[in-house]
Amino acid sequence: MLLIIFSLAVGALLYYMFMRKNPQTIPEGDGWWGEGDRRASEVDDESIEPFKIEVSEQMIQDLHSRLDNTRFTPSLEGSSFHYGFNSTYLRKLVAYWRKDYDWQKQVEHLNTFPHFRTKIEGIQVHFVHVKPGVRAARPLMMIHGWPGSFYEFYKVIAQLTEPGAQLGGFEVVCPSIPGYGFSEAPRRPGFNSLAAARVFHKLMRRLGLERYYVHGGDWGGLIATNMAQMKPENVKGIHLNFFPATRLGLQHLPSVILGPYLPSLMGFTRTDVERMFPFVKNIYTLLRETGYMHIQGTKPDTVGSALNDSPAGLAAYILEKFSTWTSLDFQDLEDGGLDRKFSLDELLTNVMIYWVTGSITSSMRMYKENLGVNPMSRIDAKVGVHVPAGLAAFPNELMHVPLAWAKQKYKRIVSYSYMSRGGHFAAFEEPQMIVDDLVRFVQCVEKSG
Repeated sequence: MLLIIFSLAVGALLYYMFMRKNPQTIPEGDGWWGEGDRRASEVDDESIEPFKIEVSEQMIQDLHSRLDNTRFTPSLEGSSFHYGFNSTYLRKLVAYWRKDYDWQKQVEHLNTFPHFRTKIEGIQVHFVHVKPGVRAARPLMMIHGWPGSFYEFYKVIAQLTEPGAQLGGFEVVCPSIPGYGFSEAPRRPGFNSLAAARVFHKLMRRLGLERYYVHGGDWGGLIATNMAQMKPENVKGIHLNFFPATRLGLQHLPSVILGPYLPSLMGFTRTDVERMFPFVKNIYTLLRETGYMHIQGTKPDTVGSALNDSPAGLAAYILEKFSTWTSLDFQDLEDGGLDRKFSLDELLTNVMIYWVTGSITSSMRMYKENLGVNPMSRIDAKVGVHVPAGLAAFPNELMHVPLAWAKQKYKRIVSYSYMSRGGHFAAFEEPQMIVDDLVRFVQCVEKSG
């Protein structure tokens, strides 16, 4: 009798895991994120206005005053970046920011591409829109994450839109996620990746673009995935450099146990084994490096109050991620290896986008909105991705997801690349590699019809 009960229980579990029917798409729905309640007759002004980045001299003087009055904490001897951003190096960074960093020069650089804003669902959405001058250019949306910005893609945009660009060039739309940078912050709770996906579909429709590719990393990877789940008829394909496994469960246990010993049987390559194992050690590393996520996923406004008031604190909080997420080995360096892959001007420009817009708190709320509920209960956890997908697996990403696992979510993977170097901020760190892999992906999609 016990054997029969056990067999029925196992059978029911397997049926629930593998045979239950899930929806094929996510309903687009609608939303309102402006101040106050939306009036029944109220509609968005669909005009698209040119936008220019400008910052008052008063704000820059205030920034300089705050930098001059930074109260530093002595660092521990020999601690490097293992305790977070090393305060000895922070002094040097703040001194450079105060005396040598030329914000006006960076503003001129930021304004080299055309910027626009338009109101969608009650809030102003900022975006860069660059056309290569070729009538048949392929539309492409590129979406950033946290703690990045649209600026991460500047080197990539230049290569994709310049004369003689590969495949004749791309028409690039690069928005700021609402609550980030120059996009207005939602005024009410609930703006998650699904809402962002809907807003970005509306943006593309407003621009007259009906079929387009989408690239994303970090939150941008999830938003791109949601866009494909929501409107597959509009998304020609998605290219991701961040695609975490969101539904790890009992079905993964055999591959976790046997993967190092029988990799081919588990669908793993030698590279997968090198990047995934020892699995427990990697899980510990992941837990150690995601403490910020627990804070931002529960009480983002608390730490946001401090970061929005201190430019030095903001820089330390953001740039520690650009150190560790680029390479874990950089924790052993006194300067966090920050200038190994980026210039200080590039890093500080990204920080300045958060500072001058006062958007650090609203940007961190994205974690609360997405992690405040059980991720497995969300509709996007139950919907596969059926548009062509190209996945670029960078070796220094915190979590490696093998092709065998990625297939459970992304049903039409046409390219999966083991990148030879690079970390989380791939487009910022290795723009040429992103461009080349994106172009290869598009070629695969269009060859397959």
